[in-house]
Amino acid sequence: MKTLNDFNFKNKKALIRVDFNVPLNEKFEVTDATRIVSAKPTIIKILEDGGSCILMSHLGRPKGVQDEFSLRHIAEEVEAILGVKVKFVSECVGEKAEIAAKSLQPGEVLLLENLRFHKEEEAGDRGFSEKLANLGDIYVNDAFGTAHRAHASTTIIADFFPKSKCFGYLLAQEIESIDKVMKTGEKPVLAVLGGAKVSSKITIIENILDKVDHLIIGGGMSFTFIKAQGGKIGNSICEDDKMDLALEILKKAKAKNVQVHIPVDVIAADAFSNDANTQVVDIDKIPDGWEGVDAGPKSIKQFHDVVMKSKTILWNGPLGVFEMESFAKGTIALGNSIAEATKNGAFSLVGGGDSVAAVKQFGFEDKVSYVSTGGGAMLESLEGIVLPGIAAIIE
Repeated sequence: MKTLNDFNFKNKKALIRVDFNVPLNEKFEVTDATRIVSAKPTIIKILEDGGSCILMSHLGRPKGVQDEFSLRHIAEEVEAILGVKVKFVSECVGEKAEIAAKSLQPGEVLLLENLRFHKEEEAGDRGFSEKLANLGDIYVNDAFGTAHRAHASTTIIADFFPKSKCFGYLLAQEIESIDKVMKTGEKPVLAVLGGAKVSSKITIIENILDKVDHLIIGGGMSFTFIKAQGGKIGNSICEDDKMDLALEILKKAKAKNVQVHIPVDVIAADAFSNDANTQVVDIDKIPDGWEGVDAGPKSIKQFHDVVMKSKTILWNGPLGVFEMESFAKGTIALGNSIAEATKNGAFSLVGGGDSVAAVKQFGFEDKVSYVSTGGGAMLESLEGIVLPGIAAIIE
């Protein structure tokens, strides 16, 4: 796969698809700049080569042109993070954009207006892709968060750069990290899958059973497995229509010699509230009127032991309702275990919305090997799907 290091950008205009879909407050200030910071190494490398950068991104889900979704709101933040003056143009295609791109000098950065102001972007329109392509000399895709979408700026555009397209540092790192878990990881390999529903993780589980040695199933989805095996789960969340599938997964795991670890005890609450009464109970003996909301102390200890003997760790999904302080202990304990294993030389990859949120909330970002920037893209990669944005560069 071609990366930035395969090109010298001297006097070249790099057209970079970044993922600057960042959260803004009511004053249009960026509240989490992680995605902008993540794109910085790619942009700086090109500028240091003596090239210029044309940045294209979407922001939110606008219906046509809507000022609240204009990328001009974030231009100042991008400038502050890069430490370089950022020019902004109120179009991404058309005469204004063409003039701004043409007059760009080496060392300069231009931010285009929101791609999704044009419905052709999400439609993957070829004519729109060509207009974008005309703005630059080399196409760089550094937007993992949108790599699973076959949009104009992420996939179709690559056709217009048959010999001059590559991955940015961020996207290359995402691909390498997932490959480490799925293909090249040192054994034993552990996957921790949490969250509420088995249904949203079925394809991931089926795809990773051939790659892992241990599988921890935590969070709400563990109750479907417990009930399927005849346990009493009280009022806990459960997908009754997925119980047969849960048993099938356990059977497949056994056949493939994968050790599955499900919580043995839980914190049960008498209401879905931070102030509810709680008790520690065996996961298969939850009384009626009570629901499991977090992993119990025995489970935390058991999971810690599994994590500590693993050399490659994937973490996708929390172990409890971590948004409520009373039920965050299991998720925090798991984070501490993974941080310790990482410190001892294991490779750890965290991905998927809720686990990334937990890692940020509890300060584990710098204590794991890699935190993925793409929720949906990460999940599809784990399902074994070749993402269109990645395929377009490799072809």
